[in-house]
Amino acid sequence: MIAIPVKTYTPEEYLELEIESTTRNEYRDGEIIPMTGGTPTHNEIIGALTVILRLALKGKSLQVFVTDQRLWIPDRKIHTYPDVMVVPRPILLQEGRKDTVTQPIFIAEVLSNSTKNYDRGEKFADYRTISSFQEYLLVEQSKPHVEQYVKQGANKWLLQEFDRLEDRLTLSSIGIEVSLAELYEGVEF
Repeated sequence: MIAIPVKTYTPEEYLELEIESTTRNEYRDGEIIPMTGGTPTHNEIIGALTVILRLALKGKSLQVFVTDQRLWIPDRKIHTYPDVMVVPRPILLQEGRKDTVTQPIFIAEVLSNSTKNYDRGEKFADYRTISSFQEYLLVEQSKPHVEQYVKQGANKWLLQEFDRLEDRLTLSSIGIEVSLAELYEGVEF
């Protein structure tokens, strides 16, 4: 078998292509990877979390971004699009860009069968290289289940899991409480 070399791109080439692209693509250290589309349930959960966050953070110096906001992870040379993230104001952007944020404190990903291992593993490891990053929420879409990781110190993260719609969790990085019933409102399992 002959291995076909993978074409690699510079971050600048990727950004130029991304501006014209009709789909979202991640950039991972030279490689451009198309992102899959979400399901209605995936979008329902993202929408619910976004509303919860926007209402709770109104008047605070924090900004909520969803799905289409690009994040730059410089230590890993990655551009990606988290499902939901919260960044402090004033918003810090990638040098020379007006469309790419750099310092989230909170990130949430809604898990799917095709991404859950990546979101829990390599992607979480990538996010942990961001010095401002304090909290990570992984939300199952097939059943009520939320994994919450909260930074406790250098290289130390606390995991808590929630499985009942009656459960409430405190997002300590942004100082708000979320109930699973609100998060999963409208979702049929």
